[in-house]
Amino acid sequence: MVRTKPLGLIYHPIYSKLDLPFKHRYPIGKYQALYQALLELGVPADQFTSSQIASVERLLSVHEPFYTEQLISGQLDSKAMRRIGFPWSEQLVTRSLTSVGGTVQTVQLALQQGLALHLSGGYHHAFAGEGSGFCLFNDLAVAARYALTQGVDKVLIFDCDVHQGDGTAAIFANEPAIITASLHGEKNFPARKQQSSWDLGLPTACTDDEYLAAVQQSLDYLLRIHQPDLVIYDAGIDIHQQDDLGLLHISTAGVAERDWYVLNECHKRGIPVAAVIGGGYQRDLEALTQIHLQLFYAAFKISGLPLPNTNRWFHALRT
Repeated sequence: MVRTKPLGLIYHPIYSKLDLPFKHRYPIGKYQALYQALLELGVPADQFTSSQIASVERLLSVHEPFYTEQLISGQLDSKAMRRIGFPWSEQLVTRSLTSVGGTVQTVQLALQQGLALHLSGGYHHAFAGEGSGFCLFNDLAVAARYALTQGVDKVLIFDCDVHQGDGTAAIFANEPAIITASLHGEKNFPARKQQSSWDLGLPTACTDDEYLAAVQQSLDYLLRIHQPDLVIYDAGIDIHQQDDLGLLHISTAGVAERDWYVLNECHKRGIPVAAVIGGGYQRDLEALTQIHLQLFYAAFKISGLPLPNTNRWFHALRT
């Protein structure tokens, strides 16, 4: 059985340090809010590992050289930046590189300790040669490719963000060692879907029972058929019923049950998990943070580590 103590947590304050236009849709403050909430719950500051900037060489394991150079240097054309959804700045590039590096470190810690969580990540709309949907570089893809250099034979990217992981699917379309799975809203962004190893498009207004059955059946099948050595889990919470961009009707209890199921099933099978928090777009940062925290409650429970309110959360689950 894989050891899950201590629990790896990866964070950097730069994640919320990005100057955006007034009323920009991206909730940039949520990373700092989540970190602060964990500290207030009693997680010691020294339990967090500080993210390191990803090298260009690491990026080039999945991204095209021209795109990488143009984006980092600020020479990418305005149309391409509009597709990404952020105005270019050195601050944006540094933040993005740090987040990619953080997901790679999350994989490192997961392989060493069994379970690690990144307080960022999930930039799955970035393709090899273009960005999209608030995603400059695909941290999931870079980290999965890195895992193959560390003695891992097969990686499952289990993406539960409400938006399809189209960039990830395209990057690994011809890579049998990396299994891409996406459970997403069928009528949501992107309009043009890519073909993952496993795609499940969910109907608008999908509720807890239907959603959780889809997650459980998908994960059980994928773990049994592919027997991965590592799972990279995108725990997006834009599935939530109050999310501005979600269109699904999943409750907070449903999110908690999903996160518990994914982490616990992998734990029971001895499969390391590297998790990222993924999407979540409520403007109310406090409410958004409480939903993101469900992943951390589940992780602390599995790790056997004390965290206030964890037991109350756990007994509220239906499974």
